[in-house]
Amino acid sequence: MYNKLINKEAKLAVIGLGYVGLPIALEFAKKISVIGFDIKEDRVEMMNNKIDPSRELASELFDGCDIRFTANIEDLREADFYIIAVPTPIDDHNLPDLTPVLKASETVGKVLKEGDYVVYESTVYPGATEEDCVPVLEKESGLKYIEQFKVGFSPERINPGDKVNTLTTIVKVSSGCDKESAENIAKIYELVIKAGVHRASSIKVAEASKIIENTQRDINIAFMNELSIIFNRMNINTFEVLEAAGTKWNFLKFFPGLVGGHCIGVDPYYLTHKAKQLGYHAQMINSGRFINDSMGGYVAKQIVKKLVAAGKHIQNSKVLIMGITFKEDVSDIRNSKVVDVYRELLSYGVKVDVVDPYADTKEVKEEYQFDLVKEAGKDYDVVVAAISHDKYKNLEEDYFKSITTDNALFVDIKGVYRNKIKELNYWSL
Repeated sequence: MYNKLINKEAKLAVIGLGYVGLPIALEFAKKISVIGFDIKEDRVEMMNNKIDPSRELASELFDGCDIRFTANIEDLREADFYIIAVPTPIDDHNLPDLTPVLKASETVGKVLKEGDYVVYESTVYPGATEEDCVPVLEKESGLKYIEQFKVGFSPERINPGDKVNTLTTIVKVSSGCDKESAENIAKIYELVIKAGVHRASSIKVAEASKIIENTQRDINIAFMNELSIIFNRMNINTFEVLEAAGTKWNFLKFFPGLVGGHCIGVDPYYLTHKAKQLGYHAQMINSGRFINDSMGGYVAKQIVKKLVAAGKHIQNSKVLIMGITFKEDVSDIRNSKVVDVYRELLSYGVKVDVVDPYADTKEVKEEYQFDLVKEAGKDYDVVVAAISHDKYKNLEEDYFKSITTDNALFVDIKGVYRNKIKELNYWSL
């Protein structure tokens, strides 16, 4: 398979061309022939015009790539090596929703030939690839796993908005269903991963390695958030405490904040779900999730308390929230916990405006049923610096004073403006 791909006697297909799939497809297309498949025709049209629908990649990155973008399943029949990179979200009850990855498996299964490879990059609980996805491939193709087609798992490690730790500079974990496939898959990824490939001993080990990466971060941030709640009652600034503690060489540098997005705020639920199936209640992971999921409401309640203490009439108060995306300098609004702050404030009757230079107004309306304002207005009683976009970091206090009322509150969730806000009432996590 490796030799066939590098000699362009075989083609590689990437299923799902979002934040994960498109960068992989383009990187491989510099070396081998690639088919980029997405079910959304409007996205395919954009990519055919060298436009990244996720607004992460510059148009010149499409240049010189041997790639064909398509939404036609028949085009996938030309491929011999498939990479599935679709989302793995959770439902309204925080349970894993494998629908996208199972649908993608059905699509690939319909065109799968004897000798083909299928590699999953979508984050799942250990066992999902072989227990949930492989049966779909077998059913749709009529082929037998391992004997007639090979499967592997190589978890994505792309960090949206990060221009330093990119696809090619992050070590890739890979795995296969047997020794032959494991080595072939690793060698194929080594075509594009400059940092090298770590060969996991099994598909389950590779799946587990990914799920605990984000779970570890989630638990550590939950600890910081719990400290923030405690220190707030002591009238101590958490960021100042962390700055002092961070002078020790082995202190882990995590910070409080709103934990959303489609990775850290989602993946731990996959692990707790699997643990529950095995008869174990994951206490620490669930506790961390509870803390982090409650932080938006906590921030909003603190704002309301401070408005009351300042003598403001809640129903007449006006709040500006700066930033709605799940993290800084990206356009992705999925699972944004800023929305929790917004909705909690609305429940108290507070008037709330939300601005964001990266978010798409139409997407926000479709996802969360409210409109962004194009630009900040005036006479705000509270300004919430929710997401630390680069475009916000250099704003001076005079600007915030120009859009706020007397005795206004400035809420600095990420601690970016610490020591910069002198005259407005300042509060941070």
